[in-house]
Amino acid sequence: MFDFRPAPDCPKPEAYRQLVDAADALTSGEPDPVANMANVAALLWDFLPDLNWAGFYRMVEGELVLGPFMGRPACIRIPLGKGVCGVAASDATTQLVEDVHAFPGHIACDSETNSELVVPVIRGGDVVAVIDLDSPLKARFDEEDREGIEALAALIAERI
Repeated sequence: MFDFRPAPDCPKPEAYRQLVDAADALTSGEPDPVANMANVAALLWDFLPDLNWAGFYRMVEGELVLGPFMGRPACIRIPLGKGVCGVAASDATTQLVEDVHAFPGHIACDSETNSELVVPVIRGGDVVAVIDLDSPLKARFDEEDREGIEALAALIAERI
């Protein structure tokens, strides 16, 4: 049994360092990408407060397809360039959205979501997946969250 949760008063940069270390420990040497995404989704759920969804969309034949996640049922397929995830994947750029209702073309898989952070996972110059974090709070995510999830994406790029 694993218990990687940070202390409740842990500063955010330290919590992200611990998250990346935990992901490294769980995915190192494991060749199955689905198992690795599942464990990372569980870590995200445990480590990050105020989420209502945490997980992956995988790039499959030119579109995003739902991968392992924690939260309510989600949209299964997302076209590139559509919604926050589709824009992150098509542009290969992180999308930090304080209010998803103001995002042009937002796809509302869960009406309770108000903010979102989507980070592309890039391997060999290609987007292979995105890490998607949703929150019911507006402006839940900041630059420290962006940096922490980008570090996580870099670590797992060769493992998913």
